[in-house]
Amino acid sequence: MECIITIEIGTGAIRIVACTMQGKMFGSLKGAYPTFHEKPDFSEQDPEQIFITLLYLLKNFLNDKIHPKNYKVVSICFSSAMHSVLPIDRNGAPIGNAIVWSDNRAKKESNDLKNSELGKSLYKETGTPIHPMSPLNKITWLKNNDKDRFQATKKFISLKSYIIQQLTGEYVIDYSVASATGMLNIHTLNWEADALKHSGIKTERLADLVSVFYSPKKIKKEYQKSLGLHDKVKIIVGSSDGCMATLGAGVWGDGKATVTLEESGAVRVIGKEVLQDEKQRIFNYLLTEGNYVSGGPTNNAGAVFEWYAKQFGDFKKAFDLEDCMENLINEAGKVAVGSDGLIFLPYLQGERAPIWNANARGVYFGLNIKHEQKHFVRATIEGILYAFYNIGKSLSEHRTYTSLSANGTFASYPFWTQMMADIFNKPVHIKQGSGSDSVAYGSFLLAATENGQYENLEEAAKTVKLPDSFLPHAQHHKVYMKHFEIFERLSVKLFDEFEAIAGLQQDAGN
Repeated sequence: MECIITIEIGTGAIRIVACTMQGKMFGSLKGAYPTFHEKPDFSEQDPEQIFITLLYLLKNFLNDKIHPKNYKVVSICFSSAMHSVLPIDRNGAPIGNAIVWSDNRAKKESNDLKNSELGKSLYKETGTPIHPMSPLNKITWLKNNDKDRFQATKKFISLKSYIIQQLTGEYVIDYSVASATGMLNIHTLNWEADALKHSGIKTERLADLVSVFYSPKKIKKEYQKSLGLHDKVKIIVGSSDGCMATLGAGVWGDGKATVTLEESGAVRVIGKEVLQDEKQRIFNYLLTEGNYVSGGPTNNAGAVFEWYAKQFGDFKKAFDLEDCMENLINEAGKVAVGSDGLIFLPYLQGERAPIWNANARGVYFGLNIKHEQKHFVRATIEGILYAFYNIGKSLSEHRTYTSLSANGTFASYPFWTQMMADIFNKPVHIKQGSGSDSVAYGSFLLAATENGQYENLEEAAKTVKLPDSFLPHAQHHKVYMKHFEIFERLSVKLFDEFEAIAGLQQDAGN
């Protein structure tokens, strides 16, 4: 039998999934790797560690799930997190670690550009909000602050580009991931000259632009042999994790939006038009030519709840984070909607949409003598989902949507999904048991379309079925909105204090 394998290079882990040609998932494997924070605002990952993790997982996965059952691998389709920058030298070797999306070191470069006429123009041309996450600003930071590394760099590539180059020898970046760099003109599908000039580089210092359906020539012979793969296996460059999650959730056209609840998260829609937001709150990334995934990302989703669990949870089983989080969620269920007036701003890692403030910080507000730990747990979850609603609120100014699909690890918790339905006041659809598989399923649909099973991605998206629904409770929504109004005002009113505390931390780090 034939099968398709999908590989997601996520924020903190590699996820491998195998699907039959009919889209049934029959095996998966996950392996984590760390993010390093050498200095305040620094977030880096070791590209060689990621590649070795991928090879180890893929070899074990093939030997366990594929080869013994005589499956024939037709293609391997990639997806990845966005906004990574890896400098490599003339020999293709990394010069230090990759700078990942959560890195905030380019705050000055970002602020200077955002407040200029060039910044406004680049947002319209590239669809990427001006923020330290952007590779445009990361490369500019290297030019300004790490001149030796900048000069020694032959190419600035993404982590996915590095992985694919290691496997095939080709330096390529798909239009989808490229559209999140702040350097691709999403209207002409060429590198934007003004962005390159600003960052001090030319096109030859970037990977070659290709379609999400692009397949490099062949896997290198040494990896064919090591992995036990035949030379006809296609490597498909694929897209970003966000675009694949949107496709895998069946979101296409009007009326639908999707929410991803992983370590980070996003609210997204897809359409034929670029959503131009004067406040620059919304991203517009390409899936394929003429199809734009628009929305907003948050830095602070499941990672914040995991932080809470690690700091304050009761680990009855050593190192069992999932069991600890489930117990905390059960405690949160004992508290009334609104957490008795306790409100949480979840900005532990700064924030992207819609406030786009890299200096934002976490805050518990409204604390009184009657609050117990269970109130803190519920307020933490409510605050995380208020941040999602805040994104959805800004997105609804441009696109009407009447229902949500939810995907990601934390969408598999019914408590979270019901709360999302109540806060948004919209039905939320999910495929129970595989809430975290939308990225993989989107990658399958892309690979199956490339293989000729679907005429295009729109046809593929229409095959997605999400049978389980969570319907909103109107009374709960009214309570949430009263608390959200305070949440929204606090998020803006504390900008000066966020700036001041960030300055104190910066002084302490120097």
